[in-house]
Amino acid sequence: MTMRSKFLAATVATLMTGAALPAMAVTLRYANQGDLKSLDPYTLNETTTIAHHGHVYEGLTKRGKDLKIEPGLAERWEISEDGLTWRLFLRKNVKFHNGNPFNADDVIFSATRVRAQGSNFQTRVPSGSEWVKVDDYTVDVKLKTPNPIMNAQWDTWYIMDKEWSEANNSVQPTPAAATTPSYASLNANGTGPFKIESHQPGVKTVFKPNKDWWGKAEHNLDEIVFTPIASDATRVAALLSGEVDVIEPVPLQDVQRVNSSANAKVQAGPELRTIFLGFDQTRDELLFSNVKGKNPFKDKRVREAFYKAIDIETIKSRVMRGMATPSALMIAPQLFAHSKDFERPKYDVEAAKKLLADAGYPNGFEVGMDCPNDRYVNDEAICQAVVGMLARVGVKVNLMAQPKAQYFAKVLKSGNYNTSFYLLGWTPGTFDSHNVLFDIQGCRDNPQSSRGESNLGNYCNKKHDELTDKILVESNKEKRDQMIKEAFKISTEDYAYIPLHQQALAWGVSNKVSLVQRADNQVLLYWAQKKE
Repeated sequence: MTMRSKFLAATVATLMTGAALPAMAVTLRYANQGDLKSLDPYTLNETTTIAHHGHVYEGLTKRGKDLKIEPGLAERWEISEDGLTWRLFLRKNVKFHNGNPFNADDVIFSATRVRAQGSNFQTRVPSGSEWVKVDDYTVDVKLKTPNPIMNAQWDTWYIMDKEWSEANNSVQPTPAAATTPSYASLNANGTGPFKIESHQPGVKTVFKPNKDWWGKAEHNLDEIVFTPIASDATRVAALLSGEVDVIEPVPLQDVQRVNSSANAKVQAGPELRTIFLGFDQTRDELLFSNVKGKNPFKDKRVREAFYKAIDIETIKSRVMRGMATPSALMIAPQLFAHSKDFERPKYDVEAAKKLLADAGYPNGFEVGMDCPNDRYVNDEAICQAVVGMLARVGVKVNLMAQPKAQYFAKVLKSGNYNTSFYLLGWTPGTFDSHNVLFDIQGCRDNPQSSRGESNLGNYCNKKHDELTDKILVESNKEKRDQMIKEAFKISTEDYAYIPLHQQALAWGVSNKVSLVQRADNQVLLYWAQKKE
């Protein structure tokens, strides 16, 4: 009997005995323009990285398909009448991927680690809070002042295994600027619905379902393979040929092409992220400028000049191909009802020139600009447009556009905020204005506080900070909204930043795949279904 005959005979025998043949494994292949560099969940507070980690790690809370807060590793919580104590009741019978049980020790360890030097998530936990173990599945959080939205960012503060971290020399977070990878940056041990089977930074990361997950799986996947593809053309070609099932983002110039293809479609929608420009307003002399002995950006007239030199409608129509909403504030209008009361200053080249001349720069000056080239939609193209617009008012901008891993390592706290002028995007983790006012616009003059952690240029206005603190504890919505409006009025009149727009979501999705698309732009494949 030939080998082929033996195989056919065995197959027939299997069918006749009624034994089931193994089902074809369902593999979902996902490509993004940016890389997944570190698996340490406290290294980089960036949406794409957070979404990757969210397949493996979990928070005390989670957010549903509608972005509403739901119980996660904490089943429920109670707040004392004075608002100064939160009691957390932890989920039982949960195990980390290595089999270690999840308990209160892991929560307290994670609360310490996330606030340690090198973490990019320090604002997830109030800096002065005390975490106390009541028993193995109960934790009290003691606060100095009430914080009614304390748990609003816990869905992206992932809980780590204390025992595993200590055994693998990973007690301290891995900074974004680290040049040597830590064990936690190359390996992962969470409680989430997927495990990391292999991780090759810059090449490929493979996720496998966690068969012992405490929750109920809502996907039908046997494997997720993530591959970074920086080239727009290559990424789109891979989608259209069926080599990958999901890409993010779809280049704006290719949206129509993808939608007209037989194999895929663009899943589009509004995003809550605001793209903006920021300035170093703290150093006495800029790191990257031909102006010596002073900092031009400390002069409000210079910041206003830069703002008025930006032709936002041209960026919208030409760079973003209409898929952007120009913004007057540092927050999306969906998240603050009074956004409609603010207007952007009009584009005015002559006014910008006069402001620069009045500030002592009649011939402009030279400044370096930092920009990622694989993080936001058309990020480098936006920066190139800004370079051209500022040239019209006599400012020579030396653009440094680089991959997000190098960009964030340079400009964030771990890189000593090493920038003079930059482009950044921000989605408030709480989906509340306080997050922007505290993280992005708060003074970072107190090393004991996490205020202003993502305020790269250290804009600082003490009246603004006083309002921010009152906003945190104000329970009357009408009064709170008015205070938020006043705080944004202060920062806009200071020309603290140049908000540009909210970009649109554009995911390329195979016709075989169905995904849940949330406005926070997290590609969460634990809700994916794929037909083979």
